[in-house]
Order: sequence, then C-alpha cells, then structure tokens
Amino acid sequence: MPAFLHRLGRLAFRRRRRMLALWLALVAAAVVCMTAFGGTGKLDNTFSIPGSESQRALDRMKTDFPTFSGTSAQIVFTATDGQKVTDPADSARIRAALGAAASAPQVAKVVSPFDAHTISADGTTAVAQVRYEVPQSALEPNALDELKSAVAGANQQGMRVDVGGSAFGNAPSESHRSDIIGVGVALVILTLTFGSLLTAGIPVVTALFGVATAIFGALSLTGTVSISSTAQSLALMIGLAVGIDYALFIVSRHRFHLAHGMEPEDSAALAVGTAGSAVVFAGLTVVIAMTGLTVVGIPYLTAMGLAAAGAVLIAVLVATTLLPAILGFAGTRLTPGPGSRAMRREQAVGGTGDNVADGTGESVASRTGEIVAGGTGEHVVSRTGEHVAGAGANAAERWFRLVTRRPLLTLVAVVASLGALAWPAHDMRLALPDNGTAPKSSSQRIAFDRVGEKLGPGFNGPLLVLADTSHSSDPTTAAQRVAATIGALPDVATVGKPVANPATHTALIQVIPDSAPSDPATKTLVNSIRDDRAAILRDTGATVQVTGSTAVSVDVATKLNSALIPFAAVVIGLSLLLLLLVFRSLVVPLKAAAGFLLSIAATLGAVVGVFQLGHLGSLIGVDTTGPVSSFLPIILLAVLFGLAMDYEVFLVSRMRESYLRTGNPLGAVHSGARHSGRVVTAAALIMTSVFAAFLTSDSTMLKQIAFALAAGVLLDAFVIRMTFVPAVLALTRHAAWWLPKWLERRLPDLDIEGDRLGPAAAVPESVALTPSTAD
Repeated sequence: MPAFLHRLGRLAFRRRRRMLALWLALVAAAVVCMTAFGGTGKLDNTFSIPGSESQRALDRMKTDFPTFSGTSAQIVFTATDGQKVTDPADSARIRAALGAAASAPQVAKVVSPFDAHTISADGTTAVAQVRYEVPQSALEPNALDELKSAVAGANQQGMRVDVGGSAFGNAPSESHRSDIIGVGVALVILTLTFGSLLTAGIPVVTALFGVATAIFGALSLTGTVSISSTAQSLALMIGLAVGIDYALFIVSRHRFHLAHGMEPEDSAALAVGTAGSAVVFAGLTVVIAMTGLTVVGIPYLTAMGLAAAGAVLIAVLVATTLLPAILGFAGTRLTPGPGSRAMRREQAVGGTGDNVADGTGESVASRTGEIVAGGTGEHVVSRTGEHVAGAGANAAERWFRLVTRRPLLTLVAVVASLGALAWPAHDMRLALPDNGTAPKSSSQRIAFDRVGEKLGPGFNGPLLVLADTSHSSDPTTAAQRVAATIGALPDVATVGKPVANPATHTALIQVIPDSAPSDPATKTLVNSIRDDRAAILRDTGATVQVTGSTAVSVDVATKLNSALIPFAAVVIGLSLLLLLLVFRSLVVPLKAAAGFLLSIAATLGAVVGVFQLGHLGSLIGVDTTGPVSSFLPIILLAVLFGLAMDYEVFLVSRMRESYLRTGNPLGAVHSGARHSGRVVTAAALIMTSVFAAFLTSDSTMLKQIAFALAAGVLLDAFVIRMTFVPAVLALTRHAAWWLPKWLERRLPDLDIEGDRLGPAAAVPESVALTPSTAD
C-alpha cells in the first residue's frame, strides 16, 4: 500500500489541475443528482423494525384501520382566566377550530375532545386528536404549519392553543450554525498548530470538498432510499471531523519534509505514502465499523451507518488524491520561514528523532555508546540508558515523561477516575426521544407537558392493541373481553372502547398507561400485554399485537440492546486483529482494547450524568432529563472505535519505529510524543470541537450523539492514548513489543509505517528520516 500511495501522491501532484477539475466535476454531479432525484424535503425520520410485532401490526392497520395507521397530532386547548373549556363561548371556539383543522392538508380525521372525553377533571384542558393516514415522513413540508394556522383563531384572550403529538417527533434538525462553528474552531486550531494561515486552510478546504460530495450524494438518494435528517447530520459531523484530521496528518508530514530541504513533489509523494498509509488504514476501520451497523436490521440505523461510512470513505479519497494536488499548487509556500518558530519546531524533531546533534550538527556518542545532545539543547541519554528532557522537549514529550515516571501510579489514577465517571452508566435507560425532551419553548413540548399534567403522562404515548377476532364465535364480545383483560393489568389508566372492522374481523383498542412513554413502567406494561396473549387467546379466542409509537420505541430499544454485546465483541475483536497485524505485538492490541473499553464506559457514564441525571445539563441547553437515545450506545461504539484506532496508529507507530531502531523501550515512548504528540493533540481538539459544535442542535438525539462523540474523543485521545498508553508501554518495556516467533512468521507485514519507501523516496540525507505515520 505505501508504494501505491506514494505513486498516487506523485501523480496527483504532477496532474494537479486535472485532479482538481475531477473533484469539482464530482461535486457538481452530486449537486445535479440531488436536485433531480432527492433533496432535504424527502428526508425520512420514521423509526421502523421490519419483522417486529409493532411493525407487523402497523402494516396490517394500513388496510384494516387506515385512519389509525399514520401519524397523529394533538391540539391542546387550555382555558385561562378561571374559565373552563366546557363554557359555551370556549366550547364554540374549540368546535370552530376543529372544523378548520379538518380542512388542513392530509388530515384524515379530527377527534373532538367532547366525543372522546379527553377533558381534564378540572375542566381547564381539552385534547383533540388529529389523525393522518400517512407516517410523519410522508407529511407535506408545510402540513403541520398549516394545522397550526388553522387552529390559531381559537388562541384568543381566555384560551391558549398548543399543537403537538407524535407528528412533531423526530423533526429535521438544522445544522448550518454547527457547520460554521466547527469549521471556524478547526481553522483557529490549525493556525496555532502550523503558525501559517495558508497551511491551516488546506485541511479545511479539502475537508469541505469531501463533505460536499458526501452530503449531496446522500441527498440525491433520498428519492429512493429512506435517509433521516440525523443520518445526514451524523455524516456531516464525522465527515468534517475526519476530513480535517486526515489532511492534518499528511500536511504535517509534508511540512516536516519541506523544513528539511526536500523538494515539494518528493515531499508530497512521501507524505501520502507514509502518513497516507495510516490514513487509509484508520479510515477503513471507521468504514468497517459504521458499515457493521447494517447487521442490526433497523433501516434508520442502517442509513446512519452507511451515510457516515460513505463520508469517511470520501474523506480518505480526498486526502490521498485531492490533497497532494492542492499541495502541488502551494509549492514551496508551505515551507516554514527561516528562523521562524515553526521552522525551529520542525527542526527540533529532525532526523530520526533519536539521534541528536551537537552544535556542529554532528551526532555525538557518549561513553556509554548512546547518542547525546550537543549545543542545540535537545534530548540527552543518561548512562543508565534513560532519556532525560532538555530544553528542546515539547509539551507532549514533557507530559509523557511525567506519566511514565511512575507508570503504575498513572494507571491506577486513570482507571479510578474513568471508573468513577463510568459509574452512572449502570443505571442507563434507553428509549427513543419524544416531545418531552423538545425545547421548552416549542409548541410540542408545551402541549406534551400540559397533557401530562392535566390528563396524565400516559396520554402522551397511548398503546394500540390490534385484536384478531376471526377465530372467535362472537367477535364483538371477544374484543370487549380483551379490553377488560388489559384494563385489569397494572399501570393501565384507561382502556378505550374497541373499534371494530367487521370485514376483517379485527378490533383496535387504545390503552392509556399510567406512566409516561419513556418510563420503564410503560415498557413493562407492553411486555405484560404480550406475555398475557396466550391467556387472552384461551379466554377469548382472539390474538393480540401491541403497536403504536411507544411500542415501536420499546421494540427498537430491545433489538438494540440484544445487538449491543455481539456488536461490541466484533468491534473489539476487529481492533485486536488489526492492531496485531499493524504492530506485531500482543501487549499493544490488548492495551488498546482495554483503553477503548474504558473510554466507552466513561463516555456512556458522562452521557447518563448529563442527559438522564441532569448534571451540568444546563450548560449545553439540556433543560429536561430523560432517557438516553436507544441508538446512541451502538453508534458510539462504531464511531469511537474507528477514531480511537486513528490515534493509536498515529501515535504508537512512531514508538514502534523508534524501538525497532534503538531497542530502548522508554526512549521509544518519548520519541512518539516528540514526533506525533503535537499533531495528535491538534487532531483530537479539532474533532472534539467539530462534534461539540453540534450541541446547539434542537434535536435531542443529535445533541446526545454530539456530546457523546465529543466527550469520547476527548477522553480517548488525552486520557487513554496520551496517558494510559504510554504508562502501559513504560511498565511493560520490552515485553510490549514481543510477539511469539511462530506467530510473527505467519502474520503478513503490512508496512503501515512505509519503511520500504526510505530508499525509493530518495529522502535527502540531511533529513535522515525513516518514514512513519505522522509528525
């Protein structure tokens, strides 16, 4: 792979105009396809689980009870100033508003609160139901706004009108502000890292190329494939983050070469061949993990995984093709200026990073045979073989020296702190987001809270029980007996009168729980009804299925919970295999997997603490606690796995290279920090900032995902990779790089550091560089 990428980078550099034209054509083609075949207006935010009980019942309801099979909205009328909704004037306003609502687009039926008896005990609140025959994703763009406008006439002195319900759930979230914030922060970090606005701008420009291609391409498929707004936002979030980071690693390596006198073309080719090899490997791990989400069997999650995988794949292609072309246009302008801080920093880690020079630039050997520092103030090797820091040690290396001074104490501190942070995760509750977590000022949130307060929390998430009475001698009586049996169960507030369809011998029964949709008691009720179906069949001759938005949420959470452990086992097993191949070591993969588990557990604990327990939630706009999104743990596993492998490869590969050359285990750890610490730090800060920028979203699910990914990257990069990893390597020393001979002979040599490119790339002797992954 390094040799192929080396040739590809050189070709792109030489044919830079053609390469740029090709990518411009790809972006233009994606825009044209989006305009012709898709667009944001066709995004589908519907949750479904093919083959599940709730989905089978919904599919049957489309023919047996079409007015109940689609989404629904609630119109909440609240009488103020001491009035009641049953007062003649107020009831007249309500009836007029319901008549107007019936004429709104796509409305199939409006159920009056006076007919359904959905009036609060104190007479101040009435709830009408608006039914649609289509799911929320099939509503016209302005359908809900038209409904609000239709009932606005009743919103006069003495009465307040709020519109909510499941039709407003999972609404598309706008992320334009997040994009701008994320790009702006990344540009600032890159400028501080490189000390050059031109150099900083290149990763941002190439990342935007990749994101534009990925997002427009995904939107062009919305006419034929169900893609949610969350999938679009996740692809944008991850594509932007990895696009900047992958370009950062290659540009950093390229600039290092330029600072040591290499020609731009040779430098770009070598950077793509070495750092680009690690980029391809890291990108493919993310792609594999995200594609693995398809095995869960939930279309909503499948679309999220494939959209994110596509964005990462395009980011890798941009980094290995378009980026060297852009470097060709920049030429020597990316070379740090003579005497500049950037030049001094690049030269401070010059050479192999292990040999250091005296004031004349020649390597100097001590009496112990080790290489020591001269007048440049670089790193000194003591007689014991231990490296000691000189004035030239950068911040990353100084930190590594600190954590490796007492490695066992460092490990205990890391495990204890992450364990404490992870503790709340043992009480994690999973559910799909509902209007109870919408912004406080939104109409759907006000309606949700009002209904829960006045009519009971269960009215916000009624269950629908579909009874098949075709085998009963008296279908009507059988349906009534089914309703009575369910009404006797715990946590049932109200059971509606069965609605029968004599032609199909089915009946639909609405069940109002005592508890809220996301409450564990409601899940217990769903399972209780399903567990009692054998007794119901024996007593009534009817078969029952539980469905509705609440039952769908229960089924989604159940399916994801059952898939989480197997998926985690596959992800961790894949990480062990990949790292075993790359580093040819037993300790490194085991250490990486253990660190990954620690960071995952701590991140989930932080998510529970903020979103479920409410700790510090107000700082990021969380005004109400609630369960964690059912999709979050498995998405976090997939995404954080790939990103953790990024930092593991970029950081540890330098350590392995140094160890193979010098045989000094502790010095190798410090060498990795010296060469890769600064860039890994910048990459982690950029990725954290990009994810954190999406915390401004109004979508609870997207906000939770953004927080989890930002916290996960921060913990994994700085606590695990920059603290836990060097401590383990310092503690295990030579054993960290040991591999049984029989296994070493059987493993393929991936040459991820691009060692074989040294002679082929014609690196100037003054650079004395053995290629690796990043600087």
